Amino acid sequence: MIRQCLRWLQMNRIIWRAAHTAAARRALLEKIIRVDHAGELGADRIYAGQLAVLGRTPVGPVIQKMWDEEREHLDTMEKLAAKHNVRHTILAPIFGGAAYVLGDVVGLTSALLGKEGAMACTIAVEELIGQHYNNQLKELLADDPEAHKELLEKITKMRDDELHHHELGIKYDGLKVGCLNAGYICIIFHSSS
Repeated sequence: MIRQCLRWLQMNRIIWRAAHTAAARRALLEKIIRVDHAGELGADRIYAGQLAVLGRTPVGPVIQKMWDEEREHLDTMEKLAAKHNVRHTILAPIFGGAAYVLGDVVGLTSALLGKEGAMACTIAVEELIGQHYNNQLKELLADDPEAHKELLEKITKMRDDELHHHELGIKYDGLKVGCLNAGYICIIFHSSS
């Protein structure tokens, strides 16, 4: 009788751990997909704003390429949300609208400071996003690399694209922005995050 009770307790402990692990894994997946989807909405709008101002300048094709990649990232996150049945929060329409408005403001404002302003914004944003994706990759690897294989691949690709955008920002004179303009861009970016 005591052995049966001990076996029963042991089995319940195993079942509880498995359920707890599955729930924690699901929560991690949902958090990452929701946050990254919102971030890609914002990135889409930033590049749209920059392109509206600088589209016909020599840096226009560079911004267009970065925007195309951001729209690819947004599409990836939308597909992952659908595949994993991750719903947006009840406040998604408000967050979505805010992402559009703030992204456009950041994109337009940075672009109005010229090519250097737009590229300084790109450097600042993409550096933070690269760090953000690196942190997510660490979380996923610590949890279970095999269970998160697809998401690890997608986030790695997006992170690499973001770091490439960062390098393009440097290449196209984003570091030449004066301290006043760089500070202004940082204030705008942080107020929108």
